[in-house]
Amino acid sequence: MFRCVVFIALALSTLASHAADPIRLGLNYPSTGRYKEQGIAQARGALMAIEEINAAGGLLGRPLELLTANTASKPEKAVENVKHLAAQGASMLFGGSSSAVAIAAGKEAARQGLIYFGTLTYANETTDEEGQRYMFRETYNAWMAAKALAFYLNQSLAGKKVFYLTADYSWGHSTESSLRNFTNTKDENMHPGVLVPFPRPKQSDIENALTAAERSGADVLMMIQFGDDMATALNLAYRMGLKEKMTIVVPNLTLGMAKSAGAGVMEDVIGAVPWCWQVPYLYGFEKGKQFVERFAERFQKYPSSSAASAYSIVYEFKSAVERTGSLNSSKLITALENHTYTSVKDPQTWRDFDHQNLQSVYVVKGKQRARVLADKFNEDYFEVLLNISGNTAAKTYDEWVATRQAAGKPVRLQ
Repeated sequence: MFRCVVFIALALSTLASHAADPIRLGLNYPSTGRYKEQGIAQARGALMAIEEINAAGGLLGRPLELLTANTASKPEKAVENVKHLAAQGASMLFGGSSSAVAIAAGKEAARQGLIYFGTLTYANETTDEEGQRYMFRETYNAWMAAKALAFYLNQSLAGKKVFYLTADYSWGHSTESSLRNFTNTKDENMHPGVLVPFPRPKQSDIENALTAAERSGADVLMMIQFGDDMATALNLAYRMGLKEKMTIVVPNLTLGMAKSAGAGVMEDVIGAVPWCWQVPYLYGFEKGKQFVERFAERFQKYPSSSAASAYSIVYEFKSAVERTGSLNSSKLITALENHTYTSVKDPQTWRDFDHQNLQSVYVVKGKQRARVLADKFNEDYFEVLLNISGNTAAKTYDEWVATRQAAGKPVRLQ
């Protein structure tokens, strides 16, 4: 009898221990380098979501655990990180801040049989030419941002000469291509541009590009730079007096980038965002307000779109696991496809054919310095000018198929 009781006790103890094993999520993000601010914001958003979920009882009766690895915005490092995170038992991977990183990491995740959620990966290729079954992009893409910006630019800047200052990698190329397409500036003789080396451009590279922009006599400067590179370029343009001579457009903005550039330098800069902390208050999104207020209390600053993306991804993974009762990647992929949900903004949908997240796009302008500094955190950078629906901004199925066929890729994700 005693042996039977001991056996049952040991069995129950083993089951309890097994049930309490954490479900591990692997965040592949830059904690160093020129995109570190965007990466750190992702880590904060993910951590807050995990803390909330664990406080509410976890997932499938198990706590969530965040594993992290620093990509330093290097694709080869991101690939090694994926292998390491998978070996540590990660059930899902996410992260970004560079499309080259996200694409490379997503491919390795597929080899490991794990879903990879892209956070900041704006290159069209992520879900177009390089799209694959295990990659889901939470944020918008260059096509969507460019199309939204065109609604504003084609009205306010019609007939103006444009100069493109473009980061020389996948995101930069697809952003320039999309903007030229939607703003009718395909003629490179009339609307010239310069490619800026990536990664780690020298200051002299950016200065030379800005000098070329000034000499071109352009009315509009499309500054297709990101992270600290954008802050450097914008500050140099400010010191050169270019803001007085031309309208500056930064196609993809984040709160972290605005802060790095500075309040005075950001005045009147036009850009696009998938989300900013002002959006929930402007449009009455209650979940978004709660997220902003909890984040601000936790970190004494507002969340950026990077933080919102990581936060939403953790909750979307949780939702898919609960709907399937499983951590199996194939089952989770099926559960995500065509699933519509509401997180920190209006409804969003994971499209089935390309795994692009269909969502609203916001065109913004940098507020005056005095208004930024009047905020309690000195972070009220963006005035929302336009809200473009995801259905309007995103590629159609037929446009996506044409892109895939032109690249020699199957029209069903593999």
